[in-house]
Formats: sequence, structure tokens, C-alpha cells
Amino acid sequence: MATNIVPELLEGPNYKEWRVCMKAYLLANDLWEIVKGTDASPNPQQAEDHELKAWRKKNAAALHAIQISTSLRHLSYITTITSAKLCWDVLANIPGIKVDMMFEQQSQTAKKGSGPQVQEHENAEGKRIFQELRKAIERGDIDEVKSLVEIHKDAIIQNKVIDDFDSTTLLHIATSRVNLKITEMLLEILPKENLEIVDYANQTALFLAAGNGATKIVECLVKKNDKLVGIPNKANDLPLDVACSIGHKETAHYLYNVTPFQLLLQQNGTHGSSVTTASINAGIFDITLHLLRRCPSLAISLDTFENTPLSKLCSTSDLFPSGNHFVFWKQWIYSRINVKLPSSSHDVQMSIPHENKHMQHSNMMVKGLYQLKQLGSKFLELIGLKEIYDSKLRHAYALEILSCMCEHISTLHDKELIRNRVPQAFFTAIVHGEIEVVIALIKANPILLTAADYKGNNIIMIAIQHRQEKIFSLVYALGVRKYVFMSTENSDGNGMLHLAAQLAPPNRLDSISGAALQMQRELQWYKEVESIINPSSREERNKFGMRPQDIFSESHAQLVEGGEKWMKETATSSTVVGALIITIMFTAAFTVPGGNVQETGYPIFLQDKLFKVFIISDAVSLFASSTSVLMFLGVLTSRYAEEDFLKSLPRKLIIGLSTLFISIAAMMVAFCAALIIMLRGELQLVIPIVLVASIPVTLFILLQFPLLVEIFVSTYMSHIFNRKMKFWY
Repeated sequence: MATNIVPELLEGPNYKEWRVCMKAYLLANDLWEIVKGTDASPNPQQAEDHELKAWRKKNAAALHAIQISTSLRHLSYITTITSAKLCWDVLANIPGIKVDMMFEQQSQTAKKGSGPQVQEHENAEGKRIFQELRKAIERGDIDEVKSLVEIHKDAIIQNKVIDDFDSTTLLHIATSRVNLKITEMLLEILPKENLEIVDYANQTALFLAAGNGATKIVECLVKKNDKLVGIPNKANDLPLDVACSIGHKETAHYLYNVTPFQLLLQQNGTHGSSVTTASINAGIFDITLHLLRRCPSLAISLDTFENTPLSKLCSTSDLFPSGNHFVFWKQWIYSRINVKLPSSSHDVQMSIPHENKHMQHSNMMVKGLYQLKQLGSKFLELIGLKEIYDSKLRHAYALEILSCMCEHISTLHDKELIRNRVPQAFFTAIVHGEIEVVIALIKANPILLTAADYKGNNIIMIAIQHRQEKIFSLVYALGVRKYVFMSTENSDGNGMLHLAAQLAPPNRLDSISGAALQMQRELQWYKEVESIINPSSREERNKFGMRPQDIFSESHAQLVEGGEKWMKETATSSTVVGALIITIMFTAAFTVPGGNVQETGYPIFLQDKLFKVFIISDAVSLFASSTSVLMFLGVLTSRYAEEDFLKSLPRKLIIGLSTLFISIAAMMVAFCAALIIMLRGELQLVIPIVLVASIPVTLFILLQFPLLVEIFVSTYMSHIFNRKMKFWY
């Protein structure tokens, strides 16, 4: 069979002639593109089945032709190879043939010349090898990578296969593809110095593995060369920073264990501060706590972005209990969960925390509920227990981290506070309404209570400007000392009332439903501040010659228009519903179920108790809907002055929505009573219809009742600050 393809089987000396004959055969049978590599293997996930089958058939034909044309001595090199291209390349590099080819290349080089041409040829060959290996690694073809690595081992070790464009090595590609087996294969042949090669972003392969959360690959790289953990990238970040910032907890814990602590303290603690900030942002709080307990000064050290961990903690409001917005039953469970944090830095477990492990610190009630995990995580998510427990644990860590930070801040002098940007972090906590942080910082260093921002705004002025009622109440509880803050003006000549007259920040307005209620809340703030300041301050003008009332009218003009539009749209749609109910109920009163007695004109079922229920419900629905329509007409015809949004308009809306709800409920009762009268004894019809009739009432409760409650609470039960707050300082 061999003589049908080539005159002689492949031996060492006859490779040149064998190659020419073999190439001619492959060209004649349309198989050369397979061997040359231009007809690459289709991607199994993207190619059609018939395309994949056709390529495999051609590859098998070329492979068979090469195998039967090779002597037994050389066949042993290619028996395990399934790729025709790899088979062709391996035969060109086996020991006996490689010498002859090298001699032939040297002869050709001697004829053509040497120097730059030789170097150019070697570079081109290196790039070709790199591209072949790169494609094989990207495909995840372990067999092909193994064969190519064995063939080009020397070139890989000498770094001749680095891409000139982005300085990417094969190890970078393998780690970015998160291929553990290929990475281990490369690590076996690479000297540890090669692992320190960086790409265009000055990143070693460890950065790519850390960024992908490939903990096993990270372990392999660090075991091969532990210096990698200390090589920063172009942004001066360490691999630990990358793992923390992306939120790969397991990888971050491993890197934290193997990264020397002294390395984190270099450059004035820049690396340590970056890790602390990133771990806070990603919620890896055990690393944060461990770092701060070992070096509390990291709390105010600048990271690579010129920020401090303290400022990050102060800008994340959901880390503390004050940012908790659970409903009452979740809050009840939350208050009964107990979590226990490590008491010292030696007790911190530097491994990814497990939920069941943490639950041993909780009480029996929560333990029992959490064991329902055996029923499935979906059930836990449904009842919200996991969310509640995670919040409790997060809050406990945040409070402990804050305590560590404040312990260091209490040792700082005034100038050190300013130099380390503690006042800026303090103001950030006020803006976000983090009452726990504000209290802790003031207790740690009381000088912060008198601090002012770049415009001269003190703590109570910032609280008013950003509508943080808890901070406002905090200062008001200081007693006599609060009056020191109330007479202060900022650099623009604005006092407390001027700031209350300005429009609230969008994030505070967005938490309130509807422009009308937003306007009401703004008026409540203005009136509340107005009630505690000196009456003479109401007419004071700032540097721009504007009084507080002038500022309020100008800044809230658009909100007044939006509130008017919202009120009218709500009233119009509700008026239509009310008018329909009036029409239906008025008609039903004179077309009673069963009809009337011919002689007397009285209803036939006049003495029936259900008929009395029907007629009473009809009357209640008619009167309630009439009242509702009248109240909504009052809303439509109001003048919509600023003061109207405080009480007048919300009161009309409350009455209108309440009576509309009553009219709908009474209408459904009247309908059901009439139905039962007409279909007496037909329970199989009555019961389903009555159940369906309850749907409108249920929908109204779900869609409109929350709005009604919000308006009622905002109008009659809302207080900007707690005047009865106990003295806390």
C-alpha cells in the first residue's frame, strides 16, 4: 500500500524526497490544506454537523496516508497523534530527520547569506509556532498543546514565542482561558523566572488567574514562584487587589495568606489600603477586619486611587443597621439573630466562610430555620432568611470594622485628622445618613462635631441640605449646644433655612412616590427648620440677595408643576371610576333582584335578610362614590399653591381614595347579595362567582391601598426629626 503513495517508506536520510512525493499525493487528493493547517478544525460549538464530519473525514484520510507511508521505526513517534497536521510537524522534528533538516537549512543559509536574514527567519518561525500554540490553547485542545510543547520546548523556554503586539506569553493565554491542565503542562517546562514576564499592562499571568477567580491556577503559579504576589501591575495593584476588587472570595483568601504582610505596608501602606478598600467594596469583611486589627492606621492610608478605607466605609450606607429596610416580620427575625465575630486577629479563619459554619453562632430559632437549606436554596430565598442572616452578619462586621477604625482615629491630633482626610469621610457619612458612623466618629474625636466643609457647612447644615433627618435629630438632641450650629452661615451667606429651601438631592426625592408627596415632604422640611430657628432669620438674605422663601419658590417651581400634574391625573382617573359606580348603583336601586309585587310595587324579596344586605350595600356604595367624585373634583379645581401641598390637597386625596375603596367594596357586596338571592341553592355557581367578584377589591388593595397609606402617614404621622431623642453624647 505504501508504494501506491510514495516510492519508499520514510527513513531518516530520505525525508527530503519522501516529503516531496507525499506532498504531491496530498495535493492530488485535496488533503494538503489539512496538513498545512490552513483548513483548521471547525469549532464544535459553532460549526454544523456536516461540516465537522467532512473535516474529520479528510483529516483521517491524510493521517492514514502519512501513517502507511512511514517506517515502523518512525511510526512510533506518531501512533498517539490524531491530527494530520501535528503528525506532519512531528515527523519533521524527530531526532534523525531534524539533524538532516538543520544541515539543509544551514546550507541554504550559507548560499543566501546570513546576519539579519537569519534572525528575521527565526523570528518568523517563532511567531508561527506561537500562533499554532495560541490557537490550540484557546481551543482547549490538550493533546495538540502537549505535542507542540514537546516539539518546541526549547523555543518556549527561551521566550521566543512572545507576541510582539501585546507581549502575551503562552502562560498568559492559558491562565486567561482558566485551563488548569494546560497551565500545569506549561509550568512543568518553564523556569520560575519566566513566570515573572509581564504583558502590555505590566501584569504577570497571576493577575489573569486572580481576576478570573481561578484559585487552583493561582496556587500552582505561586508554588512555582512566590515572588509573583509582590509584582504590581501598571496601576500599582497587587494580584490580591484584583481578586478582592472583583469579589473572588476564595482566591482573595488564598492570596491574602501567601502575600507577605510587610509588603502591604510598603509605600505608606498603599497596597494595604487598596486591599482594605477593595475587600470592603466586595464584602470580604474577614480580610478587612484582619488587616485593621494588625495595622489600624490602614483605615486612613491612601490607596492607589487616593481614597481611604474610612471614606469607602462612610459611603456605603447599606453596611449598617440604619440602612436596613426590612418589613416588620423580617425585622423581627433580624433582631433575634445573634452572630459572633472573631475576638482577635489570631481567631480569623482565612478561608471562604460557609453559611452552616456561621449559623452555629445564631440562636436555636434561626438554626432551625436555616437547616431548611436541605429543602433547597430556593425555599430559603423565598422566605428571605438567607437575606436576613447575610444582612445581620454584614452589619456586625461593619460595626466591628468601624470600631477598629475609630480606635485609631481617637489617637489623632487636629492636623492629623485634616491631613488624613477624616473630616471629608465624616461629611460623606452625613450625606449618606450613616448615623452609626457619625456617632462613632464624634465619640472617637469630638473635634469633628465642629468641623465644616469647604463651603463652611457644619454637621446640621449638611444634614438639612441632604435631607438626613436622623442626623438632624442627632444634633438636635445635644440640648443647649445645638444653638451654636443654628446661627452659622456658609460662604454663600446661606443659613439653615436657606439650605432647607433648596431642592433636595434627587436620590432623596426618588424614595418618595409622586411629585405631590415629594413637594409635601419638601414643605415639611422647610416648616420644621423654620420652627426651630430665630424668627428674624426668616427674612435674612444671602450673598445673592435672596430670602429663604424666594429660594424655595424658585427651586421648587418645577416640582409644583409636576405635583399638580400628578394630582390631576390621579383625580381624573379616579373620578371616571367613581362616576361609573354612581351610575351602576343608582340603576341597581330601582331594578332590584326578583322584581316588584304588581299590586303594591314593593320588592318581592323585601323581607329577605339578603335583600336588606343588598339595598344597604347599594346605598353605601352610591353615597361613598358620590363623596369620592366630589372630593376628586375638589382636587381638580384647587389653586395648587405651594401651601396646598402640605395639608389641603393630600387630605382631599385621602378622603377621595378612601371613599372610592369603600364604594368598590360595597358594590361587590351588593352584587354578591343579589346573586345569592337570584341563585338560591345553586352553590356550585354562587361560590365561584363570589370568589371572582373579590378580585377587583383585592387588586385595589394591592395597587392603590399602599399609596393611600403612604399619603396618610406622610400627612398625619410624619415628623422630620425626633424632638424627644435622648442625649447620646
